[in-house]
Amino acid sequence: MDYNTPSSPTGALHPPRTGHWDPPDLLEFLTEANLLPPAAYLQLQNRDMDGNASESDTLISLGLIDATRLAQLQAERLGEGYIDLTYFPPNPDLLKILGPANALQMGVLPWRLSADVTVILTDRPEHFDENQSYLRQIFGPLRRAFTCPDQMRSYITTTEDAALIHRAEHRVAARESCRDLNFKTFHVALCSLIALVALAGAFAPAITFLVFALWGTLTLIANMALKLATAMLFLHHGALANLKYRGRTTDAPLPKISIMVPLFKESAMMSHLLTHLRQLDYPKNLLQVILVMERDDITTAKTLAGVKLPPWITTINVPNGTIKTKPRALNYALDHCRGSIIGVYDAEDAPEPGQLRKVARHFAESDEKLACVQGTLDFYNSRSNWLSRCFTIEYATWFRIVLPGLARLKLPVPLGGTTLFFRRHILEKLGGWDAHNVTEDADLGIRLTRFGYHTELLPTVTLEEANCRGWPWIRQRSRWLKGYAVTWAVHMRAPKTLLRDLGLWQFFGVQLLFAGTLSQFLLAPVLWTFWLAFLALPHPLTGFMPSWAFYTLGGIYLMSEVINIIVGMLACNQAKHRHLLKWVPSLHFYFPLGSMAAYKGFLELLYKPFYWDKTAHGISLATAPAAPLTRPERPHHVSGG
Repeated sequence: MDYNTPSSPTGALHPPRTGHWDPPDLLEFLTEANLLPPAAYLQLQNRDMDGNASESDTLISLGLIDATRLAQLQAERLGEGYIDLTYFPPNPDLLKILGPANALQMGVLPWRLSADVTVILTDRPEHFDENQSYLRQIFGPLRRAFTCPDQMRSYITTTEDAALIHRAEHRVAARESCRDLNFKTFHVALCSLIALVALAGAFAPAITFLVFALWGTLTLIANMALKLATAMLFLHHGALANLKYRGRTTDAPLPKISIMVPLFKESAMMSHLLTHLRQLDYPKNLLQVILVMERDDITTAKTLAGVKLPPWITTINVPNGTIKTKPRALNYALDHCRGSIIGVYDAEDAPEPGQLRKVARHFAESDEKLACVQGTLDFYNSRSNWLSRCFTIEYATWFRIVLPGLARLKLPVPLGGTTLFFRRHILEKLGGWDAHNVTEDADLGIRLTRFGYHTELLPTVTLEEANCRGWPWIRQRSRWLKGYAVTWAVHMRAPKTLLRDLGLWQFFGVQLLFAGTLSQFLLAPVLWTFWLAFLALPHPLTGFMPSWAFYTLGGIYLMSEVINIIVGMLACNQAKHRHLLKWVPSLHFYFPLGSMAAYKGFLELLYKPFYWDKTAHGISLATAPAAPLTRPERPHHVSGG
């Protein structure tokens, strides 16, 4: 068989048309071929079509035709070829020239050379048209043909498997990633520090204890000052849920949004997840949801095998690589996204149905320096037990008071891992997520700030499952604190550069949020000893320092406990959380778990710094909210009303 010219009907390249020729309208073509019922044709003709949604997107999202059949019909309508890649595989050298990531992002595949013209395959004419100029710069004269979208993506991911895996693990520049951190040096430094502390403690225990107490008190003062400042801003501006938009109105068309949902052994959550995804009040022809699974995750694959997914929800299998982390999976899936806004949900999430409309409106009303909006996280199982109550109080404080305060203070915002939405071009400019960082979200928040972008909190809530079991809570928190340590180490490799990028105020914010937080968890046991003095028991510093100085340190610690209680009650003083008010004082017994997690995380830095200690979900699924009924679909534009 001639390698360049297929002979089968499934691989026919029609002669190029000459002169002016107008192909028939797609909807009319389908109706005349009895492939589109007249009622559906009239519905689509009268539909308020959005400028960012093509007819192809609308037909597929409504389930009127599948993507493969539509590609075949487009080839017939336009008088162009349809290539079955099973029988007529592409020239792999052409794909290497374009690059697999570019091919996935554009929705095209360079196929073969035919009479010095490069044949470019696609499943949608709009994908080819949008990228035609760029493709001509690379390949010269072009011809368009059509193919099955699943075949095209399968060929790209299979043929360039190694390149795509490497890209997923190395998208972030080496100087901004933790993958090249010298952990051997860290091991030596940590062991040396432990030995030095042990030696100092043996020969001068009181002085050693005093040094730790002073450093712990200093970081405590800084943390409490920040918490008080954010609480004052909260009181001044009101609750996040009551914040108003900027006041500008826009009739800009709704953008296409791609949502990635990383999954790993999530069979228990699948029905819950799909129910809430289906209830998202956003035009489905402008919505792409990608369920991102690890290739060896048999559990999730078996669960999904028996589920019929709507056309706007697809799955992607991430190949095995040198690591297995959530950010690596997100990086891999990012090239498959079609939206100009990229969102991330977790498997246990129950977002508000209207959340995506709020996201679209917020970006439309913002300047181009707004790179990310973060939604508020809350829990549907806050009444399960004491641990879930404390977890909910902690998150209410963090998402309703602290994070909005950080944004208003122009400090870096450590992002949460879900209900995140990015402008795609900015996310790609930054290289996506650091695949090796186990708190990739917090790291990305700093990188956004270093590049001159900012994050804002959005008044919309996503309900999650609070981790309500002791050991799983410690495992989860140890991963977060380990990631905080790694993130701080990455950005402090070149302190002068970090200071230049951020400026003094934001540089101070990074030190407080990361080094200060870690110090607080590691040194908390030292500060707790001041309870001994209040209980009239002997203290290691009694008699070693003036009583006024000793009781000043103890008073500062006591005041911090009072501030924590006041701010916690402030965060819970709303209808949904008022049942938690009486539990706020018990946080004093909750935070010691964080110190245990901190020590576990630091030990893991010695032998498995990139290990992702996954949190199990579905423990409290019985308390998860039922999805509301679907709201009527509104016109596809962003209004300021």
